[in-house]
Amino acid sequence: MTWLIVGATGQLGRALCANLRERGIDFRAWGSSELDIRINNLCLEKIVALKPSIIINAAAWTDVDGAESDPNAAAAVNNFGALNLALASKAVEAIFVHISTDYVFSGISSQPWREDDLRSPECIYGITKADGEISVLNEYPEKSYILRTAWLYSQWGNNFVKSMTRLALLGNDLVRVVDDQVGQPTSASGLANQIVETILAKLPFGIYHGTNSGQGSRFDCAVEVFKLCGVSTSRVVPISTKDFLQKAKRPAYSVLSHEKWSITGALGIKVLPMIDWKIALNNSMPDIITSVQI
Repeated sequence: MTWLIVGATGQLGRALCANLRERGIDFRAWGSSELDIRINNLCLEKIVALKPSIIINAAAWTDVDGAESDPNAAAAVNNFGALNLALASKAVEAIFVHISTDYVFSGISSQPWREDDLRSPECIYGITKADGEISVLNEYPEKSYILRTAWLYSQWGNNFVKSMTRLALLGNDLVRVVDDQVGQPTSASGLANQIVETILAKLPFGIYHGTNSGQGSRFDCAVEVFKLCGVSTSRVVPISTKDFLQKAKRPAYSVLSHEKWSITGALGIKVLPMIDWKIALNNSMPDIITSVQI
């Protein structure tokens, strides 16, 4: 049984590779230089040649503001790339895992978004990711998982937590962070483990929410990072979204429900929801601090 990680050079891709390596699971890891998922024939040809049993799509256009300026480029990866991989997975009858996002929802809510809530994206990035979900479910629902995640961080690449860590340790200025965007900071390593556990447990196919539990604002997350770095949190100053102008609209409330994990547990198939975000952040910070200091 061979696993294929697509988008292997990103945060989640690298976390998945580390997880599978630790478990001793045979896998192949392809970045964009090994596979351009925007090209249907190429996807089909390479995947049919490899014949993997499991394909995980960790590739995505994640430049939220850039998508507003170039919607076609974002759709080529987030929608059509997902569709191409779903079709190739279907051709070899592989289990397909597609990673989506909290941005498929509007953010206008006071209750955690359920897995079956109506998609209502309010920016181009969110629209392309919602379209990608629909494409996958229309073409290959019988063996596809969709895991929505949010606010992903790790010691790899660029992300909010790593940026806050760098500012905490290497800067002295005030750091202004929005306090009216509420969500779930999520460990890439934790999500990688959740994906692998989901596959190994043979959970029913469908949509799941892969975020750390609990909730907090961007400001809350930044304060927690400063605490864990041993730096005074007085440097972190709350501001509102309207004071921090960006091209794309961000969801104000993008907390995702983990109800699906409880439902599967009731069926006797146990994969627990991911741990509280503060615990996950505490566990991740030593590696993030090291990555910033190198």
